[in-house]
Amino acid sequence: MKSLHLAGTDDAEKLLPLVAAFHAEQGFGTDEDHQRAALAPLLEGSPHGAVWLIGPRKAPVGYVVVTFGWSVEFGGLDAIVDEIYVRRAVRGRGMGGDALDGIAKALREAGVRALHLEVDRTEERTIGFYERARFKVRDSYALMSRVLN
Repeated sequence: MKSLHLAGTDDAEKLLPLVAAFHAEQGFGTDEDHQRAALAPLLEGSPHGAVWLIGPRKAPVGYVVVTFGWSVEFGGLDAIVDEIYVRRAVRGRGMGGDALDGIAKALREAGVRALHLEVDRTEERTIGFYERARFKVRDSYALMSRVLN
């Protein structure tokens, strides 16, 4: 996909407003310092994850954050779509789905065995979007979290 770019430190100032918009839309309550600190290692090349920009590199319209782990069940390296966001004004044009497909292909070629994500079960439109991107709901599973701070 031509409009999908791996982000680096030079992209932080273009990325941060998108992250702020997504966090505000989701009601996460994070501030710029939190967002900047959370993204910095990924933009600097941390092996724990990566950020891709969606759209023109000079004026991106969205982003995807993927983090990495290990799964015995899936037989090796796995990844989680931690965040995906496309500006509201350009949603519905296929850019998010194209980005997920492009990232899935790159991850598969790099040896990643599975790609996971979290979705609100009440968001039927979002679930439909992820199903079109070939994600499947694992009905007998629930993502559970324990905050450690």
